[in-house]
Amino acid sequence: MKKLTVTVIIANLLLLSAGCASSDKPALTADGAGSFLNQYPTRDRVDYVLNCVAKHGGLNYVNQYACGCKIDKIAEKLPFKAYEEAVTFGFMGKTAGESGAAFRDPEQAKSLKKRIKEAEDDAETSCFVK
Repeated sequence: MKKLTVTVIIANLLLLSAGCASSDKPALTADGAGSFLNQYPTRDRVDYVLNCVAKHGGLNYVNQYACGCKIDKIAEKLPFKAYEEAVTFGFMGKTAGESGAAFRDPEQAKSLKKRIKEAEDDAETSCFVK
């Protein structure tokens, strides 16, 4: 029964995020300004939400909603390319020793780490993620 519930929730996440498919051009908002929101591929949004839900106590409606909100807020602050680079630098920077230094030490890595941290902190405040 629990497996069925998880499957249904994941299917709902995929259906809800289907309208968020990536695009080469930013979507235009009502004021004509570009938005980064629709540049994020559905796969990356779902992956983020599932990881976020797992970090915050498991799958339930509150966590699912808050984590979905969080990736939307991050997408408002960072273009997908910057998000993807920050995630890659963060993941590869965990490599121990000299091998990971190429991902930890460059100024670009530090700048991206700072940008994604600021976006995530703002998102957690806005979305009430605990």
